[in-house]
Amino acid sequence: MHGRRGFCGAGAQAVVAHWGPHFGEEPPISGSRGSGNVFFSPCNLRCVFCQNHQISHLLAGHEVSVAGLAGIFAALERAGAHNINLVSPTPYVPLIAAAIRAARKTGVSVPFVYNTNAYETTETIRLLEGLIDVYLPDFKYWTPGVARRLSGAPDYAEHAAVAIMAMKAQVGDLVRDDEGLAKRGLIVRHLVLPGALAGTRRVMRWVKEHLGAQTYVSLMSQYYPVHEAKHYPLIDRALKPGEYERLVSFMIDEGFENVFIQELDSAPALLPDFTREQPFEKHRA
Repeated sequence: MHGRRGFCGAGAQAVVAHWGPHFGEEPPISGSRGSGNVFFSPCNLRCVFCQNHQISHLLAGHEVSVAGLAGIFAALERAGAHNINLVSPTPYVPLIAAAIRAARKTGVSVPFVYNTNAYETTETIRLLEGLIDVYLPDFKYWTPGVARRLSGAPDYAEHAAVAIMAMKAQVGDLVRDDEGLAKRGLIVRHLVLPGALAGTRRVMRWVKEHLGAQTYVSLMSQYYPVHEAKHYPLIDRALKPGEYERLVSFMIDEGFENVFIQELDSAPALLPDFTREQPFEKHRA
């Protein structure tokens, strides 16, 4: 209903919790100068182990107009960012689309990256056609029961699968420039959970069947029990080396050609702390 907030709590204006250079993405995204991340708040999922829970579960940050967003995009490009990385953008897609158009008119030319949990509708992805250069969806779960318990979305996999196929239809496989940076295309992320709860093998077999073994995949080992994970015994621990190593071997056996992997001991180092980030006011466009 007009004027009322939905499940995630987003309102009529985009809320940005933080923006600035980021070096923790996949190599084609971060490059040498960093990705220009724009963290939106809140998120349309409620993952009990969310590493960004300080901003994703609350309406944390500052309201920014379409013109203000376009200014942020321009400032990130001027600062040398390889791309503009839109993190948790789903609640604000119409506003973001307008801001991208405005930024392009002022000369912003770096790629735009849509960094999403993949709990999207095809209508949303359609609004982004011609505006997003690189899609970076995280295919989180395969099993409805796990998706319901850990993120409150039992229909997650069916929506994610359709949305990711729509993304692939728009931009195709990943294309990199001479420096190895992402110019256009798709990278599918998947966070491995303890005890095989994410259904990694099922997710990756789906990727192989519907997107192809040439698809760029980021198999992430950075899971760490934060936020409400302590209340869920099955996920109240870090990954064991064998859990991740067996899945890396699985990817090789399945013939995947382009897989980014992580070191297990990198998990704590990759945890963000938005209470220590530079204040928003110091990043004014």
